[in-house]
Amino acid sequence: MPQPALRGPIEVVGTGLLGTSIGLACRRQGLEVLLSDVSTEHVRTASGLGAGRPRLPEDRPQLVVVAVPPAYLGEAIAQALAAGDAVVTDVGSIKSGPLADVAQLAGIERYVGGHPMAGSERSGPLAATAALFDGRPWAVTPHETSAPDAVALVEELARLCGAVPVRLSPQEHDKAVARTSHVPHLLSVLVAARLTQAPPEHLALSGQGVRDVTRVAGGDPALYRQIVGANAAAVLSLLGEVRDQLDDVIDAVSSADGAALEAVLAQGVAGTRAIPGKHGGPARPMRAVFVSVPDHPGELARLFADAGASEVNIEDVRIDHDPGRPVGLVELSVEESRADHLLSSLESRGWVTHR
Repeated sequence: MPQPALRGPIEVVGTGLLGTSIGLACRRQGLEVLLSDVSTEHVRTASGLGAGRPRLPEDRPQLVVVAVPPAYLGEAIAQALAAGDAVVTDVGSIKSGPLADVAQLAGIERYVGGHPMAGSERSGPLAATAALFDGRPWAVTPHETSAPDAVALVEELARLCGAVPVRLSPQEHDKAVARTSHVPHLLSVLVAARLTQAPPEHLALSGQGVRDVTRVAGGDPALYRQIVGANAAAVLSLLGEVRDQLDDVIDAVSSADGAALEAVLAQGVAGTRAIPGKHGGPARPMRAVFVSVPDHPGELARLFADAGASEVNIEDVRIDHDPGRPVGLVELSVEESRADHLLSSLESRGWVTHR
C-alpha cells in the first residue's frame, strides 16, 4: 500500500532551537515551511536564517510540528488539531502527559507524538542548525488510535531531517528517556553543584573528566524543571535505584571494602559497553590516542589532515586544554586495532604523541 508523501507545507509552531532546526532541515530538502511563535522576534530571526516564512491565515499545512516548551505542549497540540485537518506531531521530551491532555479531542487520530534525541546546551533560533538531527534517533510514539497514514508521515519527517525513526509507545518512551536523559542530567547537575564553592586551587586541577561529566548540567534550569516534573514517576523510580546504589558505594568506601567498590565500578564499565555503537550497532573496542597540539590557529586542521592521511577513521574527538602549557591535549578515539598505526603515522609527521 503506497505511503503518503510529505510534500508540505510544514508548519513549525515554536521557533527555538528544535523548531528552527526542523525548519532548516526541511528547507534543505526543498519543502515549504511556515513559522509561528508567540515571539515575533524569534520568527523574524528564524526566517532570516532561512528556516521558513511566517505563517499567513490562509495557509493550509499538511503537517504541523509543535515545538513549544513542555508546559504548553498540550494546549498547542489541541490548537493545531482544531485549526484544520493537518497531521500534528510534536518534539516534546515527554509523551504520556501531552497525550493525556488531548486524548478526548476530535481529530486525535491525526496526532502522533515525536521526540528527536538531539539538542544543545544553547537555546533559541540562533543555536539552530539543519544538521542537528543527522544520524540521531527520533522517537515516534503513536497512540492506540493514531491513523497509520499519520504515523507514516511523521516517520518520513524524521528521515527527511536526517534522523532515524524509532517507534515506541508513549509510556515506554517516557521510561526510556528517564533512564538515558533525565536522570543522567540530574546526576550531572549534582556533580557540577559540588564545584560552585570549591577553592580556586581545587578548580585549577579540573580536567576533561569533570568537563565530560558536567557538560549537560549547563542546560536551561527552567526548561529542565518542566521536563523532569512532567516525567516524575519514571524519574523517581530510577532515582530510588541510584540512591540505593549510592548507599552501597558509601558503605564500600567507609569500610575499605575494595571488592565491593570494584564490583560497583565494574557495573559502570558494563553500562558504558551497553550503549549502542556507531549506526546503532554493537559497541566496538576503542582506544584513545593522545596528541599534543600547539594552541594556535591551523594546528587542529593540520592534525586532522595528517590523521586522514593515515587512513584511520576518527570516531570521536576531545580536547583538554592544559592551563600550564601553551598546548592542548587532543584525544582521538579510534578502533583499537588501528591505534598503533595512527600513532606511528602521526609521529612520522612530527606530532608529539602519548602512548
